[in-house]
Amino acid sequence: MQSEGKIRILLSQLRDGSECAFEQLYHMHSNMLLANIRSLVKDREVSCDILQDLYVKVWEYRHSIDPSKSYEAFLFTMARNLVYDYLRKTARDRKKRVELLNVVLESYPHVEEYMMAKEQEGLLVNAVNQLPEQCRKVYTLSKLEGKSHQEISHMLCISLATVNNHMVNANRKVRSFLLHHKEVSLMILLYVVSQSLKF
Repeated sequence: MQSEGKIRILLSQLRDGSECAFEQLYHMHSNMLLANIRSLVKDREVSCDILQDLYVKVWEYRHSIDPSKSYEAFLFTMARNLVYDYLRKTARDRKKRVELLNVVLESYPHVEEYMMAKEQEGLLVNAVNQLPEQCRKVYTLSKLEGKSHQEISHMLCISLATVNNHMVNANRKVRSFLLHHKEVSLMILLYVVSQSLKF
């Protein structure tokens, strides 16, 4: 693992327009990023194109990079967004889209350590807290406690259809909340989208 102090210095130089710093940062992370992108899109040429687009954006937005924050998290967030854009464009029907979303969800747990998990967890909690009381109860029992819809129906003394309606509404509202917060992790958004497609 590269020294965090060295990375912060290089990021500061990158913000000032240093091409040398950009090249060093590229060599530090590009192989790791390419391997993870390729594990998702299953095509080396496409993966290389996505990686190239990623570093074009890194250069374009270099002035907005905060050296005090995780650079790896920044890279993986950008990579996930670009992968999602590619998958969305190539998915031609509902079934294929669900399959591709599931691939992303299943393929990225090993890089979760690079994400700003605490911040994003808090964002998701805020989204859930915006839900109406009964809707929030149903969503919490289902997603956080793992209860089945049948169990929730018995626990809250409501019909199964009502449980389903609450889940549909909750998924829609949570997804809308996350879409309006640009700092959202794609992992969270993909999870919400994939869950909403089940109803």
